[in-house]
Parts: sequence; C-alpha cells; structure tokens
Amino acid sequence: MASLKDLRNRIASVKATQKITKAMQMVAAAKLRRAQAAAESARPYAERMDEVLAGLAASLRGAEGAPPLMVGTGKDEVHLLIVATADRGLCGAFNSSIVRLAREHAQRLLADGKEVKILCVGRKGFDQLRRTHRERIIDTISLRDVKQVGFSNAKEIAEKVLGLFEEEAFDVATVFYARFRSVVSQIPTAQQIIPAQIPDVVEGEEQASSGPTALYEYEPDEYEILEELLPRNIAVQIFRALLENAASEQGARMSAMDNATRNAGEMIDKLTLTYNRTRQAQITKELIEIISGAEAL
Repeated sequence: MASLKDLRNRIASVKATQKITKAMQMVAAAKLRRAQAAAESARPYAERMDEVLAGLAASLRGAEGAPPLMVGTGKDEVHLLIVATADRGLCGAFNSSIVRLAREHAQRLLADGKEVKILCVGRKGFDQLRRTHRERIIDTISLRDVKQVGFSNAKEIAEKVLGLFEEEAFDVATVFYARFRSVVSQIPTAQQIIPAQIPDVVEGEEQASSGPTALYEYEPDEYEILEELLPRNIAVQIFRALLENAASEQGARMSAMDNATRNAGEMIDKLTLTYNRTRQAQITKELIEIISGAEAL
C-alpha cells in the first residue's frame, strides 16, 4: 500500500496536470473561434470555384486539347497522396483518423498494382506513416512556425505539387484532411485535386435549382481561362483543406483536454478518498497500540 506521502505527492501531481489541461482547453477554445470562422468563410469560395470550373468544363467535354489538370495524363499508374495533419499532438484521434484513411487508400492502390507517393503536410502524419511507408514519402512540409495559416502557405504547397505534375512524377493527386463539423465531430476526407473532379450537372438538379440558369460567354476562350483557373484551384482546395484542418485540430484538442480535465478530477477524488481511508486506518492503528500499551501497564 502506498504511504501517505506518496499519495499526497500523486494528488499534487494530478492537480498540476489538471491545471495544464484546463489551460490548454481554454486556449484551444479561443483559437477555435477564429479557425472555425476562417474555415466557414473559405467554403463558399471553394464551392463557387467548383461551379465555375464545372460550367467551363461542360463546354469542353469531349473536346481535344483540354488542359491536363482537368483531364489528367491519360494514365492511372502513379498516385500522389497529400496527407495534411497537425504538427502538434494532444488532440485526440484527429491525426490518427486522417492517417488511417490515407493508409487504407494507399493499401487499396498497392493491392491494385499502383505506385504510391506520399507528401506529408505536418509532422504528425510523417511520424505515423514512416513506420509503414517510409520509402514512399517523398517530402515533408512543416507549418509548425506558422501562427495562422494563410493562402501563401497553400500556394507554396500547390506550386510544389504542380512542379511534380509537370515533371510527370504522378498521374493522380489526392489530398487527405479532416472536415470540421463541430467540436466533437471531425470527418476524415479524401479529395482528388488532380485531375480536377468536375461535378456533373444533372438535368433534374437543374430543374430543381432556384431561378433561371445563366448562360455565359467567355472572353478570352475557355481554354485560356482554364489554364489560369485550374492551377489556382489546386491552391484553393489545399488552402481549404488547411483551414478545415486548423479548425478540426482545435476542436479535437478542446474536446480531448476537456475529457482529460474531467478524468483528472475523478482521479483526484479517488486518490483523496484513498488518502483519507489510509490516514484513518493509520490513526486507528496508532490508537489501538496506545490503548494496548496502557492496558499492559
């Protein structure tokens, strides 16, 4: 049985840990509001970009000379997986869920005889993937020193991806991230960005949409516009993934630290009860010894 001094030290240690987890929870809550607002603001822009690309692609469907970023290289042999995770831990299963989705996707591709290359954005993804896919990791990008993710960070990653595509280093690129739903719900998501996934316009959906359908004439022509928009769309989709990840990370950390704080409180209660019982038993033992000694005299 632990001594009273050991129990006191353990109670003090758990109380110190509880203060740290409580402080981390409050910091995560403060950061979450800004990150959530940024992620929600980026969604309409990314969705509108998809709509514009869909409208442009509809007029070029089946035409020759379409941009490679839209139609691909014509092959499906080499896949680039862009795994976006956090650079820090203590955020529950946030990083593990993204890595698990990427690892399962990689296993399916390898089973089909495809070649897989991995670009890690965030140290935690690299730390987990190097255990099983070290030889497939081509680079790691850390955003640890970035206080607030900006479009310039996404543009640097997009330029690296586009450079690899121009070198014909891969045929298909997919980004993995966690889409923010709420503090307790972050959805691991895989989104193909090269070739661009252009949503098909269904006739029934056109009739169900509110308002008349607008017809656009483009100047310059669709080819020149797509040559400009498609590379920008890569940066936009990566930026959206980074913002969703930032909000999801803070939400997951807030939830994890809240659970840790409550668990520490329960542990303190149990240790305090054990301490009081041990102290009472020790006092009772000492009283029995004193009474037994007095009776012996």
